[in-house]
Amino acid sequence: MTARPISESVASLMPRAKAELAELVAFQSVADPAVFPTSECDAAAEWVAGALRAEDFQDVALLDTPDGSRSVYGFLPGPAGAPTVLLYAHYDVQPPLDESAWLSPPFELTERDGRWFGRGSADCKGGFIMHLLALRALRANGGVPVSVKVIVEGSEEQGTGGLEQYAQAHPELLAADTVVIGDTGNFRVGLPTVTSSLRGMTMLRVRLDTLEGNLHSGQFGGAAPDALAAMIQLLASLRAEDGTTTVDGLTTQGTWDGLQYPEAEFRKDAKVLDGVELIGTGTVADRIWARPAVTVIGIDCPPVVGATPSVQASARAQISLRVPPGGDADAVTKLLTAHLKTRAPWGARVSVEQVGQGQPFRADITSPAYTAMADAMRAAYPGQEMQTSGMGGSIPLCNTLAGLYPEAEILLIGLSEPEAQIHAVNESVSPEELERLSVTEALFLQNYAASKNA
Repeated sequence: MTARPISESVASLMPRAKAELAELVAFQSVADPAVFPTSECDAAAEWVAGALRAEDFQDVALLDTPDGSRSVYGFLPGPAGAPTVLLYAHYDVQPPLDESAWLSPPFELTERDGRWFGRGSADCKGGFIMHLLALRALRANGGVPVSVKVIVEGSEEQGTGGLEQYAQAHPELLAADTVVIGDTGNFRVGLPTVTSSLRGMTMLRVRLDTLEGNLHSGQFGGAAPDALAAMIQLLASLRAEDGTTTVDGLTTQGTWDGLQYPEAEFRKDAKVLDGVELIGTGTVADRIWARPAVTVIGIDCPPVVGATPSVQASARAQISLRVPPGGDADAVTKLLTAHLKTRAPWGARVSVEQVGQGQPFRADITSPAYTAMADAMRAAYPGQEMQTSGMGGSIPLCNTLAGLYPEAEILLIGLSEPEAQIHAVNESVSPEELERLSVTEALFLQNYAASKNA
């Protein structure tokens, strides 16, 4: 089968894809009951399950995972003797953040400037729609040549490990010859890319206590130990003056030898303000794909509006530390915990709670599945060759699957190219990328089946 019939089928399906993505984006499926009701996640999971049933998937089930979330599973049998491919996406999303900064409602898919805007449009509800488009195109052109398992996770953004724990307890469920993770993205719009490595992460909450209660800053300030000031000093110890991550005992000199990320392009993608320097040393690719990176992602402190002249008795912060390939998230967690406990000033009482963790991942790009993907990308993106890049983010399930199924080939593609602004306000997806990557995935499944039958 040539690429043209698949491309034509996907093109004809795009209006339906847009309508379905709009329905899915409308669910406020933030997997954090402190932010949004769990009913929104449940409704999104039911929608995904219904979509799989409509495509004749068997054994469709909503899996209750140990972290309280629900993942959706389905199986589509292929021809006798065909290999099995597992397709992954997740329906949970990040909170919308400052809704007033969105140019259109975050949970209402809106077309603007040639893109579709909405929370989860790229990360990763669009990834599920991509899988559906690929399978529908194949069915319109002779049928799906492989057996397909689909797993759509409900807590990937939280890093709480529900699906990983479920998979470890049910190792037969997700067994496959190859896995396509639809949760990364091209290095640039129009440049077909597979992600060959992921940083892992650990997420900790640290609390400092210095007083039995808040005190008047005029009466006691200057001698009473301020917990908020202690927290600021502790957090500052996690970075050198140039911004390099500095956790006691942690190596920070990794290098990246693959596709490079020009600094000017990075500044544009990251929307760095004029005159503001990048942090760290080495190439941009070294810093974001091969080295650890600490981020203070939240801090409890009095807001400016309504603040009182008080010395704070307690302070709390949440810290994310990205772990490069070759590192071990367990060991890094221990180093970060020890750093926080020993670097707190003035004898402040320290408590540390782990709230998330995932191991880094590196794929074997010499495997036959990568050859099949390269051929598919070459056909779907005429004039372009497949590129391999790293990704600074984490998909904890990858290492779980690699451990459970060491013979399985794992490929990472998706819709989260830089313009998508995932995790930020005004997240969007390029419909052209959705179309081309759906064609890519369909051709890959065709190529992969042919290579197994050769």
